[in-house]
Amino acid sequence: MPRIRMLTSVAGEGFSYRVGEEIDLPGAEAAAWADGVRAELVRSEPLETPEQPATAETAARRPARRRAAPLGKS
Repeated sequence: MPRIRMLTSVAGEGFSYRVGEEIDLPGAEAAAWADGVRAELVRSEPLETPEQPATAETAARRPARRRAAPLGKS
């Protein structure tokens, strides 16, 4: 069952949710509520973070071509 975090307080007949409260709702209902205004989906797994900071990638360069000596000059 998806979990959502309330962004606004909402109350109705038989329910009342406060800002910041996390609730579990059935899939279709959670998707309807998680519109970015009333609520947002909560990740169940933690985000993966790299163990080491990323380093800048550099492209490999081809070695420079050797230019042939001009013909006819000595």
